[in-house]
Amino acid sequence: MPQQVPAQASSHSSPPATPQPPPPRLRQATRKQQEKDTQHREREPAAPPPPLAMAAADENEDLIRAFAGMGGLGVDEAAQVSAMGRWRMQPERRAQFRRSFHGFFFSASGGASAGIERCEDEYLRHLEGEFARLKDAAVLWAMHPWERDARWAHHALHHGGAPAGVALVEVACTRAADDLLGARRAYQALHHRSLEENVAYLHKDPAAALLVGLVTAYRYEGERVSEELAAEEAKALAAAVVKASPAAKLVQNEQVVRILATRSKPQLRATFKIYKDLHGKPLEDDFAGEPCLQGAVKCLDSPPKYFAEVIGRAFRDDADRQAKAALTRVVVSRADVDMEEIKDAYAKQHGAKLVDAVASNTHGHYKDALLAMIGR
Repeated sequence: MPQQVPAQASSHSSPPATPQPPPPRLRQATRKQQEKDTQHREREPAAPPPPLAMAAADENEDLIRAFAGMGGLGVDEAAQVSAMGRWRMQPERRAQFRRSFHGFFFSASGGASAGIERCEDEYLRHLEGEFARLKDAAVLWAMHPWERDARWAHHALHHGGAPAGVALVEVACTRAADDLLGARRAYQALHHRSLEENVAYLHKDPAAALLVGLVTAYRYEGERVSEELAAEEAKALAAAVVKASPAAKLVQNEQVVRILATRSKPQLRATFKIYKDLHGKPLEDDFAGEPCLQGAVKCLDSPPKYFAEVIGRAFRDDADRQAKAALTRVVVSRADVDMEEIKDAYAKQHGAKLVDAVASNTHGHYKDALLAMIGR
């Protein structure tokens, strides 16, 4: 509570009275009462914490011990998998865990990175090795979502291979506006460059301008939609498709980039619907051969359908390393967001339950971890 500042006395006012100490008898009585109160408090048992708080604290300690296999002595994978199941749809529990696990997670306190929760790099490399059988799922699950997206974007730019832009599109187009902004802040804190700076410089591809627009977007998130504008921009997209020559890239069309990189997601869904009504097929079909454009339209239109397709490709016999790694990325990042919708979309696309597909295509604790996050 802020202290009250006494008003300054005027030169004509009498000086303030000097506080007088209490009489000796009153001081003695007060001291005896204080001693009596102290003895009473010492005899009085402390109130126990609520049962739920005790259970949460115990689970937190269990998870810290599960992670604490430093020095090559191994980690408790079973405890980790158990926590993934118990803490499903409870991101606040993982936040509490990060704040409790000093030395592995810390929060930057200064500059542009202030408030960013991040992993200590040395421990991160160690735990990636210790939890290798979980294919990075354990460490990614524990990370703050902003740091996780920042690390994925950095990997896509530096090690992702073709098409690296697809992972960037996924992060840029399926996150809420504040989460994308948070990922950009985390990227800057981790790598001392802005995300858009690295996209513009490192992504040597015609899609660079679109990607810069997507990662820097801060979209309106209300539900207000203009049908008139949707019709106008559906026609603009159609004109761009018609005028595109075999040598031209639609991803470099200024109108296409502007519409996809600036409009709200509800507004874009209205535009995509009108486009399909006018032309008898979805816009993504006319963007065939341009993975960044196709991915952007799918992610902006329906993330659950898009992620169900990504998971389906991971289970194909000809799936490469990147396609298989995407399974972990999708399950970890969407477990607390729209996993139930992804399960429904997967069932419609593939005629099978997602949990059954995961159970039959993965093994060991990795399988258990994925199923814990997906939920049965």
